[in-house]
Amino acid sequence: MKSRTGMKTLIVGNGAREHAIAWALAASRHEPELLIAPGNAGTAPLGRNVPISAEDIPALLEFAKSESVELTVVGPEAPLAAGIVDRFAAAGLAAFGPTAAAARIESSKRFAKWVMAQANAPTARAIAFTDYESAMMHVMASSPPFVIKADGLAAGKGVTVARDVADARDALGEMFLDRAFGAAGDTVLVEEYMEGRELSVFAFVDGSTVSEFAVACDYKRARDGDSGPNTGGMGSYGPPPFWDDDLEREARTRIMQPVADRMVELGCPFRGILYAGLMLTDGGPRVVEFNCRMGDPEAQVVLPRLETDLMDIILAAMEGDLSSCEVRWSSDPWVGVVMASNGYPGAYDTGREINGIPPDNDGRVVFHAGSDLRDDGVVVTSGGRVLTASARGESIADARENAYALADSIAFDNAYYRTDIAKGI
Repeated sequence: MKSRTGMKTLIVGNGAREHAIAWALAASRHEPELLIAPGNAGTAPLGRNVPISAEDIPALLEFAKSESVELTVVGPEAPLAAGIVDRFAAAGLAAFGPTAAAARIESSKRFAKWVMAQANAPTARAIAFTDYESAMMHVMASSPPFVIKADGLAAGKGVTVARDVADARDALGEMFLDRAFGAAGDTVLVEEYMEGRELSVFAFVDGSTVSEFAVACDYKRARDGDSGPNTGGMGSYGPPPFWDDDLEREARTRIMQPVADRMVELGCPFRGILYAGLMLTDGGPRVVEFNCRMGDPEAQVVLPRLETDLMDIILAAMEGDLSSCEVRWSSDPWVGVVMASNGYPGAYDTGREINGIPPDNDGRVVFHAGSDLRDDGVVVTSGGRVLTASARGESIADARENAYALADSIAFDNAYYRTDIAKGI
């Protein structure tokens, strides 16, 4: 598709990832007119927030038609898995992201394992089960630890590391018997446990071409020392100093390119942002999982490193011409600290005034997630993860110091953040 100055562009989503996407597109030489559905207090100055849920595909489609939207960029996995790209394409509208068939790389862990097997991509051994009794028979006959995963989308909560049989029994009971994750737990995978450092690899893909990678590490546990419950992510940093050319080459030749090629062969080419969660084991990098979109909170330290115009990349990927677009990433370290409402991921208060948010500069950006604008223009909390304080530095340690200084300058009642993001890196 051809671009023009001021192209009307709809961004779907309301998290810090979508704020980061809007922030990057707002800097494009194409000067797009941005509409964000539903957006948040941080996206409001970059365009026009539209009060439509990211999962209300019929309403988003009607809005895109009525506003003559020329391009839609989809942030979250749920609308991608539900087929928003397919629905827009059927209506003659351009949307950036994978089709529902390609999004199965995230929406079905069983499908992803099958694709990896077809592509000979290294990953943990896994067996899929559709009933509690069969899964427990396997657990009883095997040696812990195990990783128990709901097959479908579970908002990042459908994974349990079971250190013993009792943990596995509890996790399988929660999924199969208690139906904690609904249909997402109709099929459950019992996986081999892998040891090593975990990291996230991101690439733009147009079906066949896989761009240069951006790599980051995130922190999923709520509390310092990787304690407490799993969350959507409490912070991140990148690029990790232990990532090198050899790992990059291995991840490309054994994982990312073979999986992209296999998706083409299967008739569901992946076009969008492919995200591989990798474990650096003694035997080399192995896939923990694939996601069909940019990560959050990784987007908040990855997109500030993007030197190529994001709109140019998106347009090239949609045309199947990504090979003609040089995707460049800065080597500058960035650290992002997520500021949350105390109690997250459990119960928490909202409507708290947020004070002290400084203006962005070229080395410091505050990305909004759970924030809203009151009628009087005051920014207030509206979710569990509220903000990400992201900052650049000469080193990871320097970026960490800058990110925490930024977080310390912002205040709202019951604010909480981990104090060990990127510590000792």
